[in-house]
Amino acid sequence: MRTRMRLPDWNELAAHPDDNVPLLEAALLIARDEYPQLDADLYDTLLQSHVAHLQTEVDAIQAWPLKMAAINRHLFDELGYSGNHDEYYDPRNSYLNEVFERRLGNPISLAMVQMEVARRLGVPLDGVSFPGHFLVRLPVDDGLLVMDPFNGGRPLGVDELRERAKPHLGGDVPDDNALLHILDPASHRAILIRTLRNLHGLYADRQDWERAARSADRVLKLASEQPEALRDRGLAYLQLDYQHGARQDLQRYLQLAPDAADAVAIREQLIEASSRSGRMH
Repeated sequence: MRTRMRLPDWNELAAHPDDNVPLLEAALLIARDEYPQLDADLYDTLLQSHVAHLQTEVDAIQAWPLKMAAINRHLFDELGYSGNHDEYYDPRNSYLNEVFERRLGNPISLAMVQMEVARRLGVPLDGVSFPGHFLVRLPVDDGLLVMDPFNGGRPLGVDELRERAKPHLGGDVPDDNALLHILDPASHRAILIRTLRNLHGLYADRQDWERAARSADRVLKLASEQPEALRDRGLAYLQLDYQHGARQDLQRYLQLAPDAADAVAIREQLIEASSRSGRMH
């Protein structure tokens, strides 16, 4: 009998080594912020049903790339998991419960489903924090198989990877060493932080400052001195008129990143916030 899934406590996560942060559980913990009645065990059971369907077929295949092809065929062709091209910026694409139910997601949420299924089947699939769209990678005899979960798990060749990276590198084409570095596996902590930063950006664009602050706060639960998250939470606090919290976060941001490109602008906002606070009192 399977034991029920226990979601971690947010306050536990910072103490875990990067890859000891439980990926599925923590992703569902992020979703529970938005869906307080979320039943984590339901989604663990659903994911395990995907695994059970594939187990016999994948066990009979020897080569990892062929195992991966079977997994992708089931997830993307038979079950219909797909990148949400029509509503890419819908926050539901980042919440794993919604991804399981709607079979729609963004690159990173679909990668987490793909990774969890593959790993339970003994296939060592890792995430890649590629610039732009999140990818996945699988070691093969002669290098790496890199796939795009947002587009049905399609394999990507070296030339396409270079072209995808180029706009994010000032127009420079990465050489072999630079590309291999970009394709380093992402830790569980890095995957979760990228998910939360995506959510922060979506909510900030909508001026939903409570959810923007919450998303930045959750980053800080995973990495307590992350400068950008301190800045993001502080700026959201300003919008929510929580002056004390905003000053604390923005002052700490400037201590950690005194030479940041936005340091002057942040100092000006701090001065303005302090002036407003003084006038109020």
